[in-house]
Amino acid sequence: MSEHKGLPVAGYRPQSQEAVELVNSMKAHEETVLRALDNLSSREDIDKRWLAIGRTSLEQGFMAVNRSVFKPARAKLAGDVP
Repeated sequence: MSEHKGLPVAGYRPQSQEAVELVNSMKAHEETVLRALDNLSSREDIDKRWLAIGRTSLEQGFMAVNRSVFKPARAKLAGDVP
């Protein structure tokens, strides 16, 4: 199984092809949901405040699911004791 180099961001590590495919699948589901919310936002009979709250919660949920797969670590800072 191939491994992808981690992002050049502190705390990110190399990922397996399976993990990348899993997160890409979740991103596709997220995009489907967000597009449905975009369609709702054009309606006049929708409470935009609650729609925004719901959208934010869904975005946070998908982010949490993706982090559960990629498992980023905490960043190391200068001066940290090894």
